[in-house]
Amino acid sequence: MSKRSKTCQRRSAVVETVLSIRGLTYEVPGRSLFSSLDLDVRAGESVAVMGPSGSGKSTLLSCALGLIRPSGGAVEVSGVDLAGLRGAALARHRAEHIGMVFQFGELLPELSPTDNVALAALLAGAARVDAYGRAQELLTQLGVPDAESSEELSGGERQRAAVARALINSPTLLLGDEPTGALDEEAKEKVADILFAMPRRYDCGLLLVTHDPAVARRADRTLTLTAGVLAPAPTRQATD
Repeated sequence: MSKRSKTCQRRSAVVETVLSIRGLTYEVPGRSLFSSLDLDVRAGESVAVMGPSGSGKSTLLSCALGLIRPSGGAVEVSGVDLAGLRGAALARHRAEHIGMVFQFGELLPELSPTDNVALAALLAGAARVDAYGRAQELLTQLGVPDAESSEELSGGERQRAAVARALINSPTLLLGDEPTGALDEEAKEKVADILFAMPRRYDCGLLLVTHDPAVARRADRTLTLTAGVLAPAPTRQATD
């Protein structure tokens, strides 16, 4: 296990709740997207959020990531209130504690897949040899081919590279916005296996949003976001 992984394990053990959201509100023109929303994600736990398009699932992740400021309430990641962080301090906390898989990958097109993944580790302070070694290991596990530019990859391959980038720093909190949505069935299963193994392997928390019930059922908890309210997803009734 890398020094970085051990550090993340120790840190998340001290702060058992790695994501704490209290009284979250977010105003959009004409309505309130969230109304005093509460959510905890604990170390070692996976949580999936489902809901109709436009319900605010991606906005919820953006608040947890610190990309947007909510209208009200508090968002804490690993015991730190994001409202108190700005600029370099927020970027540093995000790099040290959060791994994110965006819906469309968001790779730097001019860089190779390996460079894209290794860059996240280098920015977090990893040695070059460690960053590139871990990047190549993850990309191989996820079946991403060598390429001079990420533009040469298929959509599914780019998304798998984005998953590798999110995993490389062994985050205390892993966020996913439809992280398997661009993958074929075989690749989806492989990526989901890795994602849902992370909480217990590294004692981190996983929060993802998805439209895929099969992916959501893998989580320890599945919630639905409807009309600004998070609630436990209804369980399927057994059929004869």
